Amino acid sequence: MKNYITHDEWCIIEDGFHPAYNEITESLMSLGNGRMGQRGNFEERYTGKTLPGNYVAGVYFPDKTRVGWWKNGYPHYFAKVLNACNWIGIDVEIDGEMLDLHTCEVEEFRRVLDMQKGILERIATVRLSGNRRVRIHSKRFCSMADDEAGAISYSIVPLNFSGSFTVTPYLDGNIRNRDANYDESFWNEVAAENVHFGGCLVLETKENPYGVEQFRVASAMKFEVILNGKPVDSVQEIRKEKYVGAKVEAEVKENEILTVYKYGANLSSSNYAAETLLGAARAYVQRVFEKGFDTMYEEHLAAWAEKWAKNDITIEGNPAAQQGIRFNIFHLGQTYTGEDERLNIGPKGFTGEKYGGSTYWDTEAYCIPFYLATAEQKVARNLLVYRYKHLQKAIENAEKLGFTDGAALYPMVTMNGEECHNEWEITFEEIHRNGAIAYAIYDYTRYTGDESYLSEFGLEVLIGISRFWKQRVNWSAEQEKYVMLGVTGPNEYENNVSNNWYTNYIAAWTLRYTLEIIGKLWTEDSRKLNEIILKTNFKLNQEMADWKHIVANMYLPFDEKRQVYLQQQGFLDKEILTVEDIADQRPINQRWSWDRILRSCFIKQADVLQGLYFFEDEFDQDTIRRNFAFYEPMTVHESSLSPCVHSILAAGLGLKEKAYEMYVRTARLDLDDYNNDTEDGLHITSMAGTWMSIVKGFAGQRVKDGILVLNPYIPEQWKSYSFRLGFRGCWLKISVSAQGVHVENTSGADLTMIVKGRKFVLNAHASLLI
Repeated sequence: MKNYITHDEWCIIEDGFHPAYNEITESLMSLGNGRMGQRGNFEERYTGKTLPGNYVAGVYFPDKTRVGWWKNGYPHYFAKVLNACNWIGIDVEIDGEMLDLHTCEVEEFRRVLDMQKGILERIATVRLSGNRRVRIHSKRFCSMADDEAGAISYSIVPLNFSGSFTVTPYLDGNIRNRDANYDESFWNEVAAENVHFGGCLVLETKENPYGVEQFRVASAMKFEVILNGKPVDSVQEIRKEKYVGAKVEAEVKENEILTVYKYGANLSSSNYAAETLLGAARAYVQRVFEKGFDTMYEEHLAAWAEKWAKNDITIEGNPAAQQGIRFNIFHLGQTYTGEDERLNIGPKGFTGEKYGGSTYWDTEAYCIPFYLATAEQKVARNLLVYRYKHLQKAIENAEKLGFTDGAALYPMVTMNGEECHNEWEITFEEIHRNGAIAYAIYDYTRYTGDESYLSEFGLEVLIGISRFWKQRVNWSAEQEKYVMLGVTGPNEYENNVSNNWYTNYIAAWTLRYTLEIIGKLWTEDSRKLNEIILKTNFKLNQEMADWKHIVANMYLPFDEKRQVYLQQQGFLDKEILTVEDIADQRPINQRWSWDRILRSCFIKQADVLQGLYFFEDEFDQDTIRRNFAFYEPMTVHESSLSPCVHSILAAGLGLKEKAYEMYVRTARLDLDDYNNDTEDGLHITSMAGTWMSIVKGFAGQRVKDGILVLNPYIPEQWKSYSFRLGFRGCWLKISVSAQGVHVENTSGADLTMIVKGRKFVLNAHASLLI
């Protein structure tokens, strides 16, 4: 673990420059606003360890698949969220010497991400050749109010000399994705122009043979240079291939302040007609330029204040824990805003390129609960609409693998609904993602009460997924049960297994849930049900009978001796060890061969326990306790998605020490670089699990029969904690301390709820203390 980030309740602080960790810090201090984002790179040139990264939501390229051995059914490409035009760059030359913190002596350095304000600030004092000392002060934000723009204030002061300063703000499209399969550049220049103290650059993704649309992105900049409060008027325009810049020279005396205010906008052809992009970008950046840095900043602050009023969690008595949860909430808030149903949540958000930045099952299993409780209902609904709009693609994905009659297999990795991941054991075996999407529909309707979603969108998705499960199982004469062969569960340290308990269980549950919804619509809205039957060519009697038979006869491996569910058939053939037995060999994914990992009992992430977390109402506490006691000691948590599930289950079982241990691991996973991979980008989707660890874990939040339930306790490491929660039109503030549980209804509607086993009606604008 790394321990160089200062503990602070609202800020991520790097005191003193740590060049060996710079890519980690760049990830930690990434900025975004739902439409665009960037890593915490320096504005000036830096030749040391760095991963420059600017990203535009929804813009990607189908990078040709690179595999050693092609298999039928492989996707032809892996979608990559593109590293887009670098709009933040400002080259600084002092008496002809390029300012570069890699080559000069850094005397003082402080880089701060203020999460409350959504701004990245840096102060540095450096020594150049000839003993010349300068101080840098930069501030930058991606505007939450103008979500296709950002602004920079960049000041530099000569401390012990006077000299000739040249600043060159620029737009640079000569960038590549580090994760490009063939080290290609994915951009072509379409248009470019220099304008007075500004410029525009329009880039287009290269043609591809896969039928994936080409994207255009227009980046525009406008800037002004101020010396001691007065504008510098002279400018020299620079134009190169995929590059637009402007050079400003000034003579700066000792202790005078030279400041560049730079405004950038990134507009994509997803939202504008391609032929209008250049003019639209020019007009957009001009508009924010006329607002000015201070006004843009105030509007940005107001937007963040509104977010924090709904999603903040406060912790008293433990700054590290407080910092951890706010860090996670901050990045969730700036990654996805729910304004566009075409967008989703990539595992790295706007912080890096690993995993291609595409959509995984993480959204449904981990992120939706966060947005359900901390944002307006439409935000989570749009995440589900995203999947509905990809239903036909999911059917096509299944057809490519031989499934028929409207069976739908949602992709493991996607941007447009088409599968674009090429690791066989993940792409074609990790089919449990279909179940997570079905579960998210259930989770959404249970939480919101919005059952109109089922008839409008949800049932069609459930029918497609259920048809897939029906065809994916087969009857075993030996077992006299339905079995599922050749799968990989959430635990990716076991591939191509038979009868993974979690996959079998969620498949049977999906069939059962779909049957339930059909029955419900049959009673409540038969007209709409008939429309869906006709639209999907649903063979009502036959398909329902088939599904019921599978539900009643699904094979679920179980060990009678230990009274635990087996992760898959044959699991007990492995040598059963605990993590303590290999303490000096972890992480095993960096020290063991893949062959050894697959033959071991060790679990990358919750598998059986994932199912017990989802479906806890279907199991008694003793069953959950036995399975937790059996599997937890074998889990190495080398997936970021694992600790939160363990934390929630442990809290429900009264295992408070274990629950807190797992909370700390998930909350500070990236801040402390637990898995030695933060430099690749943050684990955005697992951050929602951190929120769940507190709200569903320590606070025991559930929904039972349409009623909000809370059963809170305080970790002994804290004095108190509080959080906000939206539920069916009501907004609550819940505070937990030694004095009890205080619930305040800040909305204008009454709410029935259960707190610590007692049922209450909490009136509008009222509160209760238990």
